[in-house]
Amino acid sequence: MYYIGRDMGINHIKARKNHSCYGMGLGIMILDEVYPGFPGDVRNASAFPYPVQYDIVKDIDIFKLVWEENKSQCLQPILDAAKRLEKMGCKAIAAECGYFAYFQPDVAGYVDIPVFMSSLLQVPIIQQTIGPKKSVAIVAAQGKFLKDEHLKNVGIDPNSNIIIAGAQDEYGCSQFDSLWDHTKRPEIPEAYYDKSEEDMIKMCKDLKAKNPDLGAIMLECTGMQPFARAIQREVDLPVYSWGTLLDYAYSVVNHRDYYGHV
Repeated sequence: MYYIGRDMGINHIKARKNHSCYGMGLGIMILDEVYPGFPGDVRNASAFPYPVQYDIVKDIDIFKLVWEENKSQCLQPILDAAKRLEKMGCKAIAAECGYFAYFQPDVAGYVDIPVFMSSLLQVPIIQQTIGPKKSVAIVAAQGKFLKDEHLKNVGIDPNSNIIIAGAQDEYGCSQFDSLWDHTKRPEIPEAYYDKSEEDMIKMCKDLKAKNPDLGAIMLECTGMQPFARAIQREVDLPVYSWGTLLDYAYSVVNHRDYYGHV
């Protein structure tokens, strides 16, 4: 615990509309599932340098969010979770799975705080920074389930310079199956870090080799950012993830002061 002097700029406090707690950071909705996450996974709070508040989207699991084609049953529980996080006092809302992109417009229109439902929100920015001649590789958990609707709802043109690859369904990343695939995971979900990292590096190196115009990698899944540094070390490309999105999200709702000299 680090103790610093109080912020002398805070002299007068005033209630925010319908907010019960203060000094909050990001509110993160998670699926109604029981599986572990390495530090860096959005489900693991220990690695984030700012406060996070979780809320479970009741009765909505990976199967309902990702596998089932009819996603209408997910909407109200997601909206309810967003409202609970807002009322708790969170200053922005995020989610734990990139496939929540499907509901970005719904949630953003339902609460009065900024909403970051998917890491894929970063793709249009990435495209602007690498130029039109380079492509963005979207590394998804299961590429086959990432539809045009998901992309469009976070501002991505499905016909633009993107490559979608599935870690589980195309590259056989078995450690992820053990956590997220209801047809393959054991009764007690488990995974090994070293094997997961090895699989992710192998996948991203292959993507770079097959796509000489690759300009950046976007890690769609919340469980992939623990391996982002290792991936970047091997492929020498900009790597975006949920980690980069959450850092950005927190910075826009809780700006820091700057100390320096002239």
